[in-house]
Amino acid sequence: MEFDSRAVAAAEQLNRCGYEAYLVGGCVRDFLRDVAPHDYDITTSARPEAIQKVFAHRPTVETGLKHGTVTVLWDGLPLEITTYRIDGDYADGRHPDKVEFSTSLTEDLARRDFTVNAMAWNPTEGLKDPFGGREDLENKLLRCVGDPQRRFTEDGLRILRGLRFAAVLGFSLEEATAQALTELAPRLKAVSAERIYEEFQKLICGKDAFSVLQRFPTVVGEFIPELLPCVGFDQHNFHHVYDVYTHLLHTLQNAPPDPAMRWAALLHDIGKPQTFSLDEKGVGHFYGHAQRSAELADEILKRLRADNNTRRQVNTLIRHHDFPIEADERILRRRLNKLGEEGLSRLIALMRADNLALAPEFRDRQTHYDALEEILHRILAEKQCFSLKDLAVDGRDLIALGYEGRQIGAALNTLLEQVLDGHCENEKEALLRTLRRQ
Repeated sequence: MEFDSRAVAAAEQLNRCGYEAYLVGGCVRDFLRDVAPHDYDITTSARPEAIQKVFAHRPTVETGLKHGTVTVLWDGLPLEITTYRIDGDYADGRHPDKVEFSTSLTEDLARRDFTVNAMAWNPTEGLKDPFGGREDLENKLLRCVGDPQRRFTEDGLRILRGLRFAAVLGFSLEEATAQALTELAPRLKAVSAERIYEEFQKLICGKDAFSVLQRFPTVVGEFIPELLPCVGFDQHNFHHVYDVYTHLLHTLQNAPPDPAMRWAALLHDIGKPQTFSLDEKGVGHFYGHAQRSAELADEILKRLRADNNTRRQVNTLIRHHDFPIEADERILRRRLNKLGEEGLSRLIALMRADNLALAPEFRDRQTHYDALEEILHRILAEKQCFSLKDLAVDGRDLIALGYEGRQIGAALNTLLEQVLDGHCENEKEALLRTLRRQ
């Protein structure tokens, strides 16, 4: 594993011009984990105007000059280069009111969120780690730099970033950090919905999302309060061994780490507390919970400024997750017509994950989902018809037979129904004969 040579060259160029410069933050953390960094930040003693002068021969973007940041484009690689600084007060709970430029690397690292993100490196001096980030990295421990109460009070987003790092990296939160994070969770109200959505989506796709969400439901409840009634909610149903919230987390952990899938898994039963009823035998039922869960999920995603495509995908998955699908080609073709290939594949995956989150003796639907996937793959491999665009005839063929206006669409839909039910082969002559007989 090596750092990107362009980032190293940029730091060396600053050094040659008489300035200190180090790769810093996430790229150093990932390098020490033997993971290729996705982006590169550089911290330097050079002031913003000096950074621009040093890299005058390269494209630069004035990303945040008042905070000391200039983005340099080095052969296609964006490098965020920031002057050593000390942050002032954070009146808005997100951004420093002012910054004071510094000449000390240690002072600059001291303002950062977690020790594993407060390490710096350059090719001459190697690793600079004044706060023990490397040891925490080796111990898979997430710990604030300095006082965690101060760190989270300064910037509420760090609360969610801490949970996201724990979930994605599989790290544990140091006790004082975890306690401060929980106590100061209301600070998340100062964070924009867009930033919460971005961080939380990364969290729920993390490999350790289950344990993080299980430990910190009240933190998540600050921006998805609809989840809180699910915590500890006894389902009173022999199919379930978990309360609603824990069932949601098990479903999430069993679902593929795709954003729409993970959102759907987390929210697919969120309407259960509102639709709960007990029958005369004391068995719990949740009539209409899929519909209510889809409505709540859409409200949540809209509030968090999710993109429309994700909202549509999640809504569709949740609305259909509780409808049984028989292992029958005709039924699968109709589901493909309604949901499309990707939508149906995701729905089967969600149903599989949901089934794995039931009581052990009711997890026997896995072979059924295997059969569904086998039939689905066969339909697709054989290029069977399941939508109007797959029909062997089109509007021009019908016009030639004398159809016009709305008759064309109605006739095509009738032919598609015949093909979906297996009553007619998807061949041009067979379809035209069907029309002539009508």
